[in-house]
Amino acid sequence: MGVVARRMVAAVAVGVLVWGVAGQSVAFAAGRPDVVQRGLDGLVREGGVPGALASVSEGEGRSRTYTAGVGDLVTGAAVPGDGQVRIGSNTKVFTAVVVLQLVGEGRLGLDDKVEKFLPGVVRGDGFDGRDITVRQLLQHTSGIPDYEAEVGEAIEQGRYVEPRELLEIAFRHGATSRDGKTFHYSNTNYVLAGLIVEKVARRPLAEEIDRRVVRRLGLRHTYFPAPRDRTIREPHPHAYHQDAVGRPWRDVTEIDPSAAWAAGQMVSTNSDMNRFFTALLEGRLLRAEQQEAMLTTVPIGDSGAGYGLGLMRRPLSCGGVYWGHGGDITGFETRGGVTEDGRAVSVAVTTDPADYAVTQRLEGLVDRVLCR
Repeated sequence: MGVVARRMVAAVAVGVLVWGVAGQSVAFAAGRPDVVQRGLDGLVREGGVPGALASVSEGEGRSRTYTAGVGDLVTGAAVPGDGQVRIGSNTKVFTAVVVLQLVGEGRLGLDDKVEKFLPGVVRGDGFDGRDITVRQLLQHTSGIPDYEAEVGEAIEQGRYVEPRELLEIAFRHGATSRDGKTFHYSNTNYVLAGLIVEKVARRPLAEEIDRRVVRRLGLRHTYFPAPRDRTIREPHPHAYHQDAVGRPWRDVTEIDPSAAWAAGQMVSTNSDMNRFFTALLEGRLLRAEQQEAMLTTVPIGDSGAGYGLGLMRRPLSCGGVYWGHGGDITGFETRGGVTEDGRAVSVAVTTDPADYAVTQRLEGLVDRVLCR
C-alpha cells in the first residue's frame, strides 16, 4: 500500500463527519472509534486494501455509515460515504427472489425440470437438464460445473459476454457431483436461473429485478447495469486489483460485468443492501411457502453454514445466526447480512483481495458488529 492510500480516513459516526490519518485513532463523541470504524481502519492499515466502507442498521430507521482509506489512489480523494459498489454474487439473491415470486404466482415450480424451460440446453458430462430441477439450481446442488475460472480474460479485455457463451464455457467440464444433494457453488446455476426467468416472464432479467424488487423496496441506488455499460452511475470509490500480494494496483473501476450476469452483475450501496436483506427476512418480498423454501438450507461443507435458495445462513460467534450472501467481482468484495431481530450490516472493500486474510477480516467484522 502506497503513501497516498494511507494518508486519510473519512468516517461517519454518531452523526459527525471526522477526518483522520490511517493508523491513528479517530476521535468520536464517545472518545474512541467504535467497532465498525476500528474494523475498517484495520482493513486499510493491516489488510492493505485501498478503501473500505460500511453501513449498519439497527432497525426503526437508525442507520450509520462509515468509511476508511481513500477512494482514489491517484488523487487521494476520500471514499464517498455510502458510495455505490459492484455487489458481485449478492446479485444471486435478487435473481432467486424473482424466481421464487414466479413460483408463488404459479408460473413455474421449484421441482420443475430445467428442460421444461430450456429444452436441449443443459447437456454435459454427468449432468442433464432433464434430471435437474429449478430448486437444485438455486441451491447449488445441480452438479453443473462453474465457468468463473475461465472468464478473467474477457473481463480484463472489457469484452461483452452473452449468457449462452458462459454456458458453453462451463459445459466443457464434467459434473461436480451426481447425487443432486451435494452443495457445490457454481455461477452457471444462476445464469440458467436468469434464462428461466426471461423465458417465463418474457422480459429481460434486469427489468424483472427492477420491477419486482428494486422499485418495490425503493432501493434508489441499486441497479442492474445495461449491456456494455462499464461505468458506475453515482458517487463511488475507485476499484483496484492486484495480480498478487505486493504487486502494483491496477484501476479496474470501469469493467464490463456481463460475465457475471444473473450471478453477479449488479451495483448497489451498503445501505440499500441492508434494506434489501431486512425486507427479505421480514417476508416482504415472498409468500410464506416460498419464504420457507428459501430458508431451507443444505450444509456448505463442514463450515457450519448453510445455503438456502440464494441465501446463506451463517453462525454467529455469540450464538444464533445471520442471513445474507456476499460477493466478489473484479475490484470489489462485499460481505454482510441481517439477524432475525433486524440488525443488519454491509461492508465493502475496494479490491478483490489477493490475500484470503482480507476476506477473513471482512467476515470477522460482520460477526463482531452483529454480536454487539
